[in-house]
This record gives sequence, C-alpha cells and structure tokens, in this order.
Amino acid sequence: MSAEQSSILIGYLTEVRGDGMEARIAKEHSGNFPLINIGGEEMLAGQIGSYVVVRQKNINLLALVFKTWGKDRFDTSDRRMTDRFISLIPVGEIQDNGTFVRGVRHYPTPGAEVYAVGLDEINLIFSKFRDYKFFIGQLSSHKDYHLSLDPRALFGRHFAILGQSGSGKSWTVTSLIQNTLKAMPNTHIIMLDLHGEYCWKDGNGMMHSAFPEDVVQYVDAMEMEMPYWMMTYAELVDLFIDRDDRGATVQMSFMREVLQQLKRKEATQIGMTTTVSIDTPIYFSLAELYMQFKGANEERKEFGKITGPLYGQFDEFLIRMQSRFNDVRYDFLLKPKKRNNSGSMTDLLRQFVGLGAKKANITVIDLSSVPTDVRPAVSAQVGRLAYEFNYWNPRRREFPITLICEEAHAYIPREKGGQFEGTKKMMERIAKEGRKYGVSIGVVSQRPTELSETMLSQCSSFICLRTTNPDDQAYIKGLVPEAEGDLTDILASLGRGEALVLGEAAPLPTRVQIYKPDPEPKSNDVDYFTAWREGPKDLDVEEIVDLWRTQTRK
Repeated sequence: MSAEQSSILIGYLTEVRGDGMEARIAKEHSGNFPLINIGGEEMLAGQIGSYVVVRQKNINLLALVFKTWGKDRFDTSDRRMTDRFISLIPVGEIQDNGTFVRGVRHYPTPGAEVYAVGLDEINLIFSKFRDYKFFIGQLSSHKDYHLSLDPRALFGRHFAILGQSGSGKSWTVTSLIQNTLKAMPNTHIIMLDLHGEYCWKDGNGMMHSAFPEDVVQYVDAMEMEMPYWMMTYAELVDLFIDRDDRGATVQMSFMREVLQQLKRKEATQIGMTTTVSIDTPIYFSLAELYMQFKGANEERKEFGKITGPLYGQFDEFLIRMQSRFNDVRYDFLLKPKKRNNSGSMTDLLRQFVGLGAKKANITVIDLSSVPTDVRPAVSAQVGRLAYEFNYWNPRRREFPITLICEEAHAYIPREKGGQFEGTKKMMERIAKEGRKYGVSIGVVSQRPTELSETMLSQCSSFICLRTTNPDDQAYIKGLVPEAEGDLTDILASLGRGEALVLGEAAPLPTRVQIYKPDPEPKSNDVDYFTAWREGPKDLDVEEIVDLWRTQTRK
C-alpha cells in the first residue's frame, strides 16, 4: 500500500509559521465524532498526539497535532455551524525515496492539503529504529504500534525522566530497564534507589526485586563500605574542613602535605614504584592524619616557652573531624571493617560493577535507610567510582556503564554551595566528560526546576511524564528544541505511565504509553484507607525510640 493510499485528506492549512502551522478540518470530518478508517484502523481525525502529513507538490512534511479547537459561525440560513481547527508542530520531512529526515527545510503555504496517516506510513517513519528491537511502549495514537528507541542515543548521550509524583516515574524506570535487559543482555547499570522501590526486604527478611534475581544485586548503602581513603583530596576537604573558616586555607595546605606523606609511606610498603599523587586511591590511617594535625596544633618548643608556627590553628578542624568520626551515620565511610587496606579495592570495584562472586547486570544501591544529609556523600562516591572505573578501564568501549540517579534533585540541586556541592560537581563532570569514557547518566526527577542546569543541559533525550506545575512545564519547554516546545502543553493531560518522548533517542516527538512493568516496583504510597480501617491499635514506642537513637531504620 502506498503512502497516498494509506492516508486520508482531513483538512487544509490556514496559517504557516516557522514554529508551527494551523489547519482547518474539512467539513466531512468536522462533526461531533469525526471517525475515519485507514487501512482497517479506526481513529479520530485530527486527535491530539496523532501524526499528519502536509502535502504540496514535492513537499511531504510530517507534523504532530498538539491542539484542537472549534469556532462557531452562522450560515446564510442563520444556522449555527462549528468549524474545527488543529495546531501542528512540524517534525521532519518524508523524502521521495520514503525515508524520514528530522528538521524542516521546505515549508508549505496556506492551502496545502493535510492528511491523517495510518500504521503503514508510521511504520515507514519508525522503521530505522525498529531494527534495534528496543521497545518501550505503544503509541498513544496507534495502540497496535510499538515504539522502539535508539539505545545508542538514549544511553550514550545521557537522558532524563521527568514527571510529578504519581505520574509513573518508577513504573517507567522499571519498565525501561526490564526492556533494556531484553534487548541488550550484557547491560551494566548502577542505580541510586532513594526509596527502596527496586529491591527490598519484606518483614521476614526475604529479598524482592523488580528485576530478575539472576541479573540484579542489592547493596544496602549503610552496609556498603566506601572507605575514606578512596576519596579525592577535594572530597576530604569538603568532609572535614569548613571553607568559611578563616583558617581554612592553612588547614587545606597542611592536609595536602600530610596526605602526600602518608600515601608515599603506604606506597613504599605495598611496593608501588610509580609516582603517588594526592588523589592516588591507596590506604592511609585516619588516626595518623588526626594525630599530625593535633601535634602541630599543640606544638611547643624550648621546654614550652615558644609555641610552634601552627599552634592553635587547627582547633576548628580537630573538632569537626572528631564530630564526623563520632557520627555513626558516617561509619560506612570513616570506619571500614573490610576495606581497611589497599588490597581491598579490587574486591570493592568488582562488587560495585557486578563482576564479583555474583555476576550482575544491575547494581541497586539502596539509600532509603541513609539520613538525608549523608546521601550527598554516598552519591558522590558512587558517581566518582563509576566514572573512575571506566576512566582507567582499557576496555571501556566494550563495558559502558549507565548510572541511574533517582530523585536526582535531592542531591544534584540547582543551587550552589552547601553540602551538595561536591556531589553536584562530580555528577556534572560525568555529564560533561563521561561519554568519552563509556559512563552515562539517567536522571530521574519530579522537580526539574530544582535540578542542576548543567546536568539537564547535557541530556539529549527526555521522557516527560505528567507535569502540572506551570514552572516545571516552562522549564521542560526550554530544554527541548524550540520547534518542539509547544508539545509540552500536553504534559498536564498525560495518564499514569504515559509519556512524551523528545530528543535524539526517538525518530520524532512521540506520545507513548509505557509498558506496564512485570514485576512492578514496590509502591511507597501509604494506603490511608486500609491503614485507618485495619491498622494497629497500639505501637511499640520503645522500639521506635531505640531505632531513633541508634539511627537504624527497618
């Protein structure tokens, strides 16, 4: 069946602009229920989210319907008539050989014919991407058509999943990963799970997951040891030094000197012959670092008559360091039990990327039990390990890694400074440089206006779910190409799990119903109705107090 035979004339252009077009629906399709049949497929003429082709001589322009409205008028017999109009966003051209090319070079003029298109023509447009067999859902306008994305563009150039709470973000992430595993069985994904939705333990301690047991490994961030000695100098400064302290410069200089000394000592003991830098990931004693600061801070000469050059300079540093060390929330970082020597680094990295005793394609790092103010430190370490691993991996092109950052606005914020600065810089570095080393990021957020601008600007593909907040809508509109910006007007009307896919991963802007994941992620929504009908009459408050005091979550 030819393109002409698989389409139906539904209207004529009335206005043409650089960023869009308007068309008037033909009288025969202007009724209250303008049903048309194309190749056995029934659809409404000019429905929002459907595709049309504008034809005029050698011009075959593909456009997406994003708005429809009616305008009343009266005929010669004073009868009220309603004319229907549609607004169109041009997305590309269909060439003479039938191939689809994004972008518009030749614009039609008012009066050009507008055709509704069926599956045959849609398939022609999407055929290149279908070869990947990376299917994520069904077209909202054509339920029988399954959409395949370009995984090279999606994972290779960073992507964002955006939508308000309840729009289906966890549903989408789960479905996306499940279908990624089907299409690419050697997938390597590391996921920061803030709410314990993707891997979790039930009341009996049994492990459950939204992914097949044989491809996923669960890591509790509170039990994971990411030792301090693997941190960079800049991260150690963020952890122990208040940059607003008037003595911060002296503290930083002395720390650099002591770290260099301690790492050279360790390098000699383990037989390293290469040059050791301040950021070389080898073991050093935190206690020795503390004692050197303490010694310099209390130094006296000539039987106590003369104070040392750094006497009293490190009071604030010592208090801050002691406070961090005594904070049980930082035990995973500052008091390693397994990762307490340089040789343990190999085992840590194997587990981290799924090459340990259990081979895994997906590593889920559960941050649900981690206190909010500690999450930035964990997230920064995870991001840096992923980046550094492939930076130094000679086979990085054969072993690319994607880092999924759930609720990314919580630790990669738009604002500058504060406890998030180190994490933000690390993630932005991955966003700007990671592609070269086979490390990409997928950011998931319900508040794009609160997420790092640098991070979002590096994303080339967007899966946008329902968004009703006007500020977030406007922000998303500014992220996508100008010609596609008006499409974001439909974000408020999307159903759960329904998304507008924009960017390089899709052949054209597409409204799609994401496949329902099987199994589904754990819902964290509290069922108030059931709880308040059947919930407990009493609670073990003593247990709550104990858990609170010990900073332990169940």
